[in-house]
Amino acid sequence: MRVIRHPLRRFYGRHDLHFVTFSCYRRRPYLGTARARNRFVRIPHELRQRHAFALLGYVVMPEHVHLLIGEPAKGNPCKVLQVLKQKVSRFLRTKAPRHGQQLRLPFASEADEPPASWQRHFYDFNVWSAEKVLEKLEKMYDNPVKRKLVSHPKDWPWSSWSHYAKREPDLIAIVALEEPAPPRENPHPETRRVRHPNSFQRVRHPPCAP
Repeated sequence: MRVIRHPLRRFYGRHDLHFVTFSCYRRRPYLGTARARNRFVRIPHELRQRHAFALLGYVVMPEHVHLLIGEPAKGNPCKVLQVLKQKVSRFLRTKAPRHGQQLRLPFASEADEPPASWQRHFYDFNVWSAEKVLEKLEKMYDNPVKRKLVSHPKDWPWSSWSHYAKREPDLIAIVALEEPAPPRENPHPETRRVRHPNSFQRVRHPPCAP
């Protein structure tokens, strides 16, 4: 029996924030070392300068990542995540140089090497209210505690918790939220829409393939 999959639909061009989640291939802990996570957090900063998008929150877990981002000046979050995954993949498939040589990850054999570093699809949730921003940030910061990696979010440096809780700099610079703009028509008129901080020109994008 043939299974028909419904294509994922992305909604861009509304100046919403986007809560995105993407996972390592088959949930393998490719970000399970401090070195891998430290390298990962450097890459969004590099991409932000190139693609001009706002980063408002993040957490890097051993096998998945959550980001709260705005739409870039050109293109859409799909393109940003594509480039981000490619850059991190190149790093994950190498080891730290030893004696002037760069070695590949220690797979038992070529057959054991995974075909990819990331799952193909990613989860994308449009965030347009202050309540949802808070909900998604709290969800991110609960991740390492629920996994029993730390006892408190402050002990997991690979997140934006310090920025919001203590106003201290994180491994990635975070853009502060602006005062929410007037809400667009939505099923919950009592909630206020939150725009991302960068006042980019509004551009409509078609649904993007994952």
